[in-house]
Amino acid sequence: MIEWFTWVLCLVSAGAGILCLIAGASGRKPGDVTVGAVALVELLLVVQFVMALIAPAAGNEPVGDALEFWMYWVVAVIIPPAAVFWGLVERTKWSTIILGVAALTIGVMVFRMHQIWIGASPFIGLAS
Repeated sequence: MIEWFTWVLCLVSAGAGILCLIAGASGRKPGDVTVGAVALVELLLVVQFVMALIAPAAGNEPVGDALEFWMYWVVAVIIPPAAVFWGLVERTKWSTIILGVAALTIGVMVFRMHQIWIGASPFIGLAS
């Protein structure tokens, strides 16, 4: 994974999530802006996925558990389309909130995938 792109993806996910949560809390139904924000997160996620496929060939191999890393990817790639599908089928303010939660979830998952890639423990700084 490319570190700077990971942070861009985390920030875009957080921004999209907050945007959707605010829109949902104000009673707005899913629209072009909220669905588009989650679609942007999915697009960036797919770009990061391609980078993660190419990176080992360039010498940037994952340090952590590869199976755990790829299982995170499988789930992360499914979440945004599922949330968008929900938002298009059930057009309520709750669907907009679901879009926000999905975007925030992707941000957390990408951060964890980055930790797995660099071999960092999720419990850094905690006494054992």
